[in-house]
Amino acid sequence: MDKDAIEKVIGKVREGLKPEGGDIELINEKDGVLYVRLTGSCESCPMSGLTMTNWVEKTLLEGLPGLKGVKAV
Repeated sequence: MDKDAIEKVIGKVREGLKPEGGDIELINEKDGVLYVRLTGSCESCPMSGLTMTNWVEKTLLEGLPGLKGVKAV
């Protein structure tokens, strides 16, 4: 996958997390799957699982054609 395209979409996710004190870290990309970690206030937030599946994963899949999946680590 194109690293610039990945970083661009990760940047969009980051913009949405920053106002609440959160962030996202790209850990790895392998075989069309992104491995990411929510950081900052997202680490201890009880809603982080929902944020990951309902918003982060959706945003990444929509923004990166060919992406097969997103895994939280």
